[in-house]
Amino acid sequence: MALFTFSRELDPVNALFRLQNELERVFQSPRGLEGGLLGRGVHPPVNLFRQDGDVVIRIEVPGFAPEDLSIESRGQTLSVGGKRSQEPAAEGAYHRRERVAGEFSRSIQLPRDVDPSQAAASCKHGVLTVRVPARAEVKPRQIAVTAQ
Repeated sequence: MALFTFSRELDPVNALFRLQNELERVFQSPRGLEGGLLGRGVHPPVNLFRQDGDVVIRIEVPGFAPEDLSIESRGQTLSVGGKRSQEPAAEGAYHRRERVAGEFSRSIQLPRDVDPSQAAASCKHGVLTVRVPARAEVKPRQIAVTAQ
């Protein structure tokens, strides 16, 4: 049995993933026109994971000020949105303009064992972090033992 190793750039599986991503981008925007802040039908990338029983959500929002972001919880759904305003050219006209203005919205369904009303959010280096704590009734608690 022969074993082959490829560098990341030459790995045929990675090449297929890159090709698939490029084809999806082309078919979503056949004329190369962007249909919004992040392209038509695209949302900011999200990581959702557990940490100490809490749910932590990290969303990439580069170029957004905290006051341009909104977070709303309704039941077990967390909605995150943002708006980037059009920046006027300092002087003259644009030669190239790739940073588009617009809005995004993303809804995330949360597990039932967390309490969205106690969520806290912070934004640092273009990454929005939302921490949703576990409900008090599902957190482990210490029970004292008394002698009789």
